[in-house]
Amino acid sequence: MPDLLQSGQAWLADQLHEHVATEVTYRRGAEELTVRATIGRTLLKLDDGYGGVRLEWTDRDYLIRAADLALGGSPTQPQRGDQIREAVGAQTLVYEVLAPGDEPPWRWADPHRRMVRIHTKQIATEA
Repeated sequence: MPDLLQSGQAWLADQLHEHVATEVTYRRGAEELTVRATIGRTLLKLDDGYGGVRLEWTDRDYLIRAADLALGGSPTQPQRGDQIREAVGAQTLVYEVLAPGDEPPWRWADPHRRMVRIHTKQIATEA
């Protein structure tokens, strides 16, 4: 019997990719590829260094199908320092893959590892 939850999540990931995602350029060093990404944000709970917690939003998260993230033809996982470039009107917004504190720069977006959620911070705006 097929796993209904897995089938439903696969359908949802395909719907997001087809109807909600926008094209972005994913870059690591000299290698880059164009992928479709769904845009979001994450509220992170971070240690404030005094025994408490502070809350901080990521600038932007990109949800990308794991199978689409293949630099040089090989599947890859996001790394701190990679860049995601997004055209908005006449400008290109440049984001760096990273997360504040000791948080990882990306997470699996679903339990079946079909999509990655990449945390970023905007580092530039180009004309």
